[in-house]
Amino acid sequence: MAGGKETPRQKMIGMMYLVLTALLALNVSKSVLDAFVAIEENIQRGNITQFERGDAARKDLVQELNTTLNDESGLAKKKKIKQYLDLITKIDKETGTMIKFIDEIKLDIMEKSGEDVKSFGDKDLKKIVWIKYNPAKPLLPTRMNLDAVQAKDQFDVPMHEIIGADLKNLEADKFGIKLWKKYNAYRNFVVETTGSYKEGENAKWVVKVKDINTFKDNSDLTKQILSMLTGGGNKVNKEDIAALSSIYEELTKKELNDHHELKDIHWISKTFDHAPLVAALASLSSLQNDILAARAKSVNLLKSKVTTGEYSFNRIQELVSGPGVATAGEEIELKVTMAAYDSDNNPVVTGPGTVVVENGIGTLKTRASNNGEMNLSGTVTIFNKAGVPKKKDWKWKVQVVQPNGSISLPELSIMYTGWPNKVVPIAAGVVSSSISVSGGSATKATWTDQNGSKFQGYYVTVSQGTKQVLITLTGKDKDGKSKGFGTFKYKVKPFPNAQVSGSTISKSTGFIANVSLGADSPFTGVTFNVIGGTVDDVPFNGKIVPGSAVAKVRAGKKVGVEVFYTRNGVRSLVPAVGILKVVN
Repeated sequence: MAGGKETPRQKMIGMMYLVLTALLALNVSKSVLDAFVAIEENIQRGNITQFERGDAARKDLVQELNTTLNDESGLAKKKKIKQYLDLITKIDKETGTMIKFIDEIKLDIMEKSGEDVKSFGDKDLKKIVWIKYNPAKPLLPTRMNLDAVQAKDQFDVPMHEIIGADLKNLEADKFGIKLWKKYNAYRNFVVETTGSYKEGENAKWVVKVKDINTFKDNSDLTKQILSMLTGGGNKVNKEDIAALSSIYEELTKKELNDHHELKDIHWISKTFDHAPLVAALASLSSLQNDILAARAKSVNLLKSKVTTGEYSFNRIQELVSGPGVATAGEEIELKVTMAAYDSDNNPVVTGPGTVVVENGIGTLKTRASNNGEMNLSGTVTIFNKAGVPKKKDWKWKVQVVQPNGSISLPELSIMYTGWPNKVVPIAAGVVSSSISVSGGSATKATWTDQNGSKFQGYYVTVSQGTKQVLITLTGKDKDGKSKGFGTFKYKVKPFPNAQVSGSTISKSTGFIANVSLGADSPFTGVTFNVIGGTVDDVPFNGKIVPGSAVAKVRAGKKVGVEVFYTRNGVRSLVPAVGILKVVN
């Protein structure tokens, strides 16, 4: 930590930090150590839960394989199941290797810390190891009891064995760099294996990934993963993208981080830097939990491609989806199916108009009447594995209306310069709407008001000097044809100035300068930052006005205050003004 290419000052700070950390380690409170023990216990239980979640899905596939009939469709389904079970077997093998490797790290650092990890006894409170790692159950980590650890606050051994002597340089023969490489390799293997398979006679999905361990934040990481999955020659099943992205993201750690006064410190070094033994063990168990959770998500994704059980669900319910309102002459499209379906056994759907059944969903198309209410109905039938039909009637109502549209401003009836005015366009009988603005510009946006209601619309920015804004509303129907809904006029005013919050200033404690638009303001998303001002012509910086500013003013007298501020990061040219009464 105090070596390498650091400056003398950095070396001195590093040495001081080491000494301070060592002193603190000698006095780590028992409650803190006990908290790590409790955390590790919860993680171990979570590991068992994740293991069982993945294993339950795998066993469902095995049971389905053994109970599927050997007729033409059954043999095709068995071939499909075997393909996914083969992929799960490969994933389980790599998962077991990772679980065992991390177990070896945990046992090694405990043994080198003087702990007894050779003997074991289930539920024996004096034993650390309750259930040893079993090669017959390679996905289950060693079950441990950290309450029995004597050297809970030991931190030299974990750091030495995992990192080495220098935080900035992981030693090649230590566990840390090996763990990092294996962990990332496992992440890549699971995503590639889960996303690469053959579906039917024509669809062959192929996924290749790379290491992504440098990113600004989670949003940036998600974007990089999505770009990787959908590019680089990959051919990914669109239904898998969300799950594959989630698996990759949950197994990803940011490689280089800020750590105290040091820059670009490896995740391994930051995680295990002077970590007490029980904390290091909890961190390692957490990695095992990440691995088992990824395995469970992977197995369940593969299992979802094959239906299991008689219908693959306990209760069945007809499902109809479509518009509740249609304009005169507009085509109506309904989707009809059971709440769950067998992708190898499409339902039979009847109803008005034309019906096409594909991928378990019946798509029905008919045309709306001139006006009033339409009552549509039909049947949907599915078959169990023995060929026994199950029929349900379905009904759907559509209210036919004439085309119409309107514009609403949820906050205001006028528009303001210097502010993104929130506009929500409403147009019935179309699948999308848009606006054009004369006297300003519009940007698509979403927001939530003070009551928690969410809106999708536009931020309309009004040009300075504009006296009137014109908004034209248009929409497009399902065929891409445009419809006009009129032009709407709005007056323009300047955005209101902020007000000073507070009415008194103390000669002893001073005054905290805050500004707002007042309790009755309808605006949301407005943020202020006070940068300074004057009280009785005495200048101040920031929002704290010292009492000394009015030390010579008689109590009871009133003084003027001007407060300069920024609104949403932009400095206001006009200060907020107010009158303060001087008190002792």
